[in-house]
Amino acid sequence: MSEQRINGQIRVPKVLLVGPAGEQVGEVRVEDALRLAQEADLDLVEVAPGANPPVARLMDYGKYKYEANLKARESRKNQANTVQKEIRMGLKIDTHDYETKRRNVEKFLDGGDKVKVIIRFRGREQSRPERGVKLLQRMAEDVADYGFVESHPRQDGRNMVMVFGPHKKKAQAMAEARKRKTDAEKAAARGKDEQSAGGEAETGAES
Repeated sequence: MSEQRINGQIRVPKVLLVGPAGEQVGEVRVEDALRLAQEADLDLVEVAPGANPPVARLMDYGKYKYEANLKARESRKNQANTVQKEIRMGLKIDTHDYETKRRNVEKFLDGGDKVKVIIRFRGREQSRPERGVKLLQRMAEDVADYGFVESHPRQDGRNMVMVFGPHKKKAQAMAEARKRKTDAEKAAARGKDEQSAGGEAETGAES
């Protein structure tokens, strides 16, 4: 946006002029386009410098920049960056610990984040990589409703790594979380109102 040329910065013989409402005016001399802009109290803004001739539009450039910045800020606010979480576990993990790790993987995927699951090999365990693959495949099957295998098991020194990607987009997950929070707050408020109404009814009955 900062690179756009406006008014006297436009140094070409002719432009393909677009009116303030988007109407096609046609090919005009740049001097005439600048005169029309001045008469309408608007700016002449080059919107397609690569065209032949360049396309220029009559507009309120200050208002245009303000609205564009507003949209950019809103877009950045709504944009959610996917984070990669890490879950570490040993090859001889017990059932309870495995279920805890699985729930964490599901929670992260449900929140729209990627998850890197790392299995640590100790001592002679490194000679049995197939056991690591089997454990990671089990995890993939268990969390299939929440995510997919983005990177298949690979050996990384003493570790074996698998990366899961979420089915949901981060922004979608955040929107759902906000909705759940709002619904919960509304339900809590309704509960308080009902308790208050019930208390008033009991007081009236006693009197």
